[in-house]
Amino acid sequence: MATKVQIKRVYEEPDADDGYRVLVDRLWPRGVRKDALQLDEWAKQVAPSTEARKQFAHQADRFDDFKGRYLQELDTNPAADEFVEEVRSLAGQHAGDLTVTLLYAARDPEVNHAVVLRDWLERRLAQPAGDSGRR
Repeated sequence: MATKVQIKRVYEEPDADDGYRVLVDRLWPRGVRKDALQLDEWAKQVAPSTEARKQFAHQADRFDDFKGRYLQELDTNPAADEFVEEVRSLAGQHAGDLTVTLLYAARDPEVNHAVVLRDWLERRLAQPAGDSGRR
């Protein structure tokens, strides 16, 4: 199966190549109408905790600490496991070819939680189904 995971700011126009569009922020983005976002899902259950988000405060010098904390949250979050299995199921319904676009509101395209989630999700999708990767 070839599942492509990409990230995109919510303020960018939807595109036909976006595939399955998932908002991965815990809070609804400011200034965005729900109908304009053209969402397939709002997966706030895989967003970083409020505590992690506030501690990070989108400060680049805090990103490494935030990334470690957020990865730990993902690895211990049953809802994150369910999200992985949902994406696998969707890929199966699309004959293996699926694009998942993780939508986020942060300004920095490289220092944000969607980058961490994308990389984590790609690693998890590369593992056999049912293998959570937990040690």
